[in-house]
Amino acid sequence: MEQFGLENIRNVVLLSHAGAGKTSTSEAILFTAGAIKRLGKVDDGSSTSDYDPDEIKRKISINLTLLPCQWRDIKINLLDTPGYPDFVAEVRAAMRVSEGAIIVVCAASGVEVGTEQVWEYCQEAKLPRLIFVNKMDRENADFFRTVAAIQAKFGPRCLPTQLPIGAQNNFQGVVDLLTLKSYTGSPPQEGEAPSSLEAQINSFREKLVEAVAETDDALIEKYLGGEELSLEELKTGLRQATLSGRVVPILTGSALQNTGVNWLLDAVYQYLPSPKEQPVTVITDSAEEQIEPTEDAPLAALVFKTTADPYVGKLTYFRVYTGAIESNSQVWNTTRGSAERIGQLFMPRGKNQEPVAKVSAGDIGAVAKLSVTVTGDTLSSQNKPVKLAPITFPEPAFEEAVYPKTKADLDKLGSALSRITEEDPTLRVRREPDTGETILAGIGETQLEVAAEKMQRKFGVSVNLETPKVPYKETITIPVPHAEYKHKKQTGGHGQYGHVIMELEPLPRGSGNQFAERIVGGTVPKNYIPAVEKGFQEAVQDGVLAHYPVVDVKATLYDGSFHPVDSSEICFKIAGAQAMKKGLAQGQPILLEPIMNIRITVPNELTGDIIGDLNTKRARVQGMNPEGDLNVIEAQVPLAEVLRYATDLKSMTQGRGSFKMEFSHYEEVPPQISQKIIAQRQAEKAAEKT
Repeated sequence: MEQFGLENIRNVVLLSHAGAGKTSTSEAILFTAGAIKRLGKVDDGSSTSDYDPDEIKRKISINLTLLPCQWRDIKINLLDTPGYPDFVAEVRAAMRVSEGAIIVVCAASGVEVGTEQVWEYCQEAKLPRLIFVNKMDRENADFFRTVAAIQAKFGPRCLPTQLPIGAQNNFQGVVDLLTLKSYTGSPPQEGEAPSSLEAQINSFREKLVEAVAETDDALIEKYLGGEELSLEELKTGLRQATLSGRVVPILTGSALQNTGVNWLLDAVYQYLPSPKEQPVTVITDSAEEQIEPTEDAPLAALVFKTTADPYVGKLTYFRVYTGAIESNSQVWNTTRGSAERIGQLFMPRGKNQEPVAKVSAGDIGAVAKLSVTVTGDTLSSQNKPVKLAPITFPEPAFEEAVYPKTKADLDKLGSALSRITEEDPTLRVRREPDTGETILAGIGETQLEVAAEKMQRKFGVSVNLETPKVPYKETITIPVPHAEYKHKKQTGGHGQYGHVIMELEPLPRGSGNQFAERIVGGTVPKNYIPAVEKGFQEAVQDGVLAHYPVVDVKATLYDGSFHPVDSSEICFKIAGAQAMKKGLAQGQPILLEPIMNIRITVPNELTGDIIGDLNTKRARVQGMNPEGDLNVIEAQVPLAEVLRYATDLKSMTQGRGSFKMEFSHYEEVPPQISQKIIAQRQAEKAAEKT
């Protein structure tokens, strides 16, 4: 592929609610631009973008896909992203390396939850955007209803630059409100605008011209003076209005029929910014500074995606902001403080890779087999190291315990998990010491299911995902002044003898366990006291109620006896452990459960439903803070009640709610629930023995 200058590149992210037709739109764009010879379809797994086996199986996008194509004299790096909320990391990464966005809206479904979310992301990132009302050939498609919904949700600055001719089965093409020409069929035939649309054309064109004129003093003067604005003035004004965010052009068409897609490409060409128009913010030793993006400047490139490919190895996608990266060269990873050897560079298009000699400023490329580089790292030159702000990803909110299916899977599990978390920065792995489980955390259930399937397909590791166990703990509620155990065995030769007497007392929550001694007169020799402490440490790992770890107990060894021949360290360790067990049983033991601080953000109108649901989960609502149209509910809730809260909240709010959760403290489990947990644990232990 030929090299393009900064001003002739457009990095554009495709965004939408799941199912609005992003991938079909990207396929139609590639076909119209001549990058592919036939139109693939999502439903039969032949699209360029959704080539991953999981995507073909589920018929949804899971990964962001780079789809470069040429239109007129520019190169468009189209980034197709998943619409499913579990894969938001891919959306965030693609947006970070784009200068403009196309938001696809279904003409039948209108504005959906995902549409609102991606709009918010664009607002945060200050991305100029276009809206493409897709699926005009679908049953129930209604362009004017959809535009009204878009304007109601996102404001009157969203203005059509085209109107459809017909709809549903009768959809034929579009009318351009700037040229006032109609374009029907594929490839499009130019004609006069239909007279049946005259009133709507005049009304929408008037609003568009007025909005464009307002962006420039000379234009508004001309407009108010009753003069017609020329086509050139309208296009220039509309570009300025789009770049500044004062107008969001709405286009329309049908990706499946490949109608209206060439005008979408033209709009990208005319109205969305090139990398040259966006100064680059770099972080040096001293501070942040803004530099002009040029190929002559020192290298600054951001890694925005990493994939583990079974054939190629690790594939790293990067966007060059300044300078250039050449094949078979060396770069400096500023984030890791390490040199990286660059092999052959590629321009990926879906699963295909075209080798290139270099990737210049403003462009996007990929390279295989980097050793230390991961998503979010900056690549620069060692003599002029700079750093780019990393991508911000949301925190995981959903957890599953990972169990390998066989011994062979267990051996490979660690490396498979580390590879899979390298691919997706919103996946985290940790070990829960109290339950011994390996926990995989992510954004949602579908994401973790896909991760498990990927581990099987790419690394040959089969796992089951289960709801994590709750790390309960046990403690005592009253002091035990006398906990005694005498370990005495007589066998042939040496016997065994160890005798300890302890007192136990409960400590305040969160104090941990303590061991002390106040032996007087050597009733237990000094050299055996560490053995008694070992017995204590062993006993607190396995409580007497339900075999959970014991916390917040102080044990003091104050008496005992020994035998000059038969006593040994092991005897006193056994005696110490057994004395603890007896003491714990006498101390009116209770179960403790982890209590979490939860912060839930939901639309105002759903607040009542969420609080009602929290009340069924033994939660204590601490307060509510309104933030615009949203309400932030803060509460404390037992972990056992919210293990699947990501799924619950999604279904209660249709995906409009979000939450953050962190550990707060341990509290006593209510007696009726405690009895159930103890009975369940005893049944588990009995099953393990059989």
